[in-house]
Amino acid sequence: MTQINPVALAISVHLDGSQFVSRTYKVVDVFTARPLLGNPVAVVLDAEGLDGDSMQQIARWTNLSETTFVLAPTRPEADYRLRIFTPGSELPFAGHPTLGSAHAVIEAGRVTPRGGRLVQECGAGLIDVAVSESSLVLTLPTPAFTTLAPADVEELEAILGAPVDRTAAPALVDVGPVWIVAQLAGAETVLHLQPDLARSATFERRLHATGVSIFGAHTSGDAAIEVRSFAPSCGVGEDPVCGSGNGAVAAFRRARGLLPERTAAYVAAQGQRVGRDGRVAITVDNDGPVTVGGQCVTVIDGVLRV
Repeated sequence: MTQINPVALAISVHLDGSQFVSRTYKVVDVFTARPLLGNPVAVVLDAEGLDGDSMQQIARWTNLSETTFVLAPTRPEADYRLRIFTPGSELPFAGHPTLGSAHAVIEAGRVTPRGGRLVQECGAGLIDVAVSESSLVLTLPTPAFTTLAPADVEELEAILGAPVDRTAAPALVDVGPVWIVAQLAGAETVLHLQPDLARSATFERRLHATGVSIFGAHTSGDAAIEVRSFAPSCGVGEDPVCGSGNGAVAAFRRARGLLPERTAAYVAAQGQRVGRDGRVAITVDNDGPVTVGGQCVTVIDGVLRV
């Protein structure tokens, strides 16, 4: 495995006499090939020397749904190590930050894929990322399920302001982040939701969940389903296009028998209500892993001086 290439960090001085380090920084739009229509992730490529508190402060400052920090790996199988922060907390794994960070390290020449793949080390373990000219595809960590209690389903419906499909029992789906997942009547119902985010944050904290991901079927177009993901307890009201949320939805659909074929592939749409137009490519094998893929494009190249 070709591991991340170290880069010397430049130390400079602010006008007030304090020192700062110049760190290469990118913002990558994920799940789109067109800038400004996906979900941006801030990637700090030179994160050595930053502690967790500093990383959290930077993530609050960028105010994106996630900010990542690239570090040297601690495991020989990995190409690099990634720490992932929302404005409010650190996550063991997340989908669009994994793909966006992989795009960033390749583009910056920090890592060279071998055999068309990279291995990321993160809090959830080792994550495989397949690399092609057109897209990046991650293999989701093995999901774990907990069916919601009836009273919690009622609370979820009150938060959403809409009924959920109780024949496909809503569940907590743990893929690193823990998503409360439910199916709604259709894509239009999903798109017209106006959830109570303050109430959702309380609900998420009580269930030790990252957030809520809901979905409904489209009747036409290129996307099979519409997905929305809310994580106010982590400081993210609505995530524009969520990789782990989509992965949790895919695992849920498989577990609840909502996919027609033994091996299924479909495209999910997300982001319309927040001015985005993301597309997430999903594959689901009944006897194997879930994969989450999409395109990425860099929209900012710069230097972070902290």
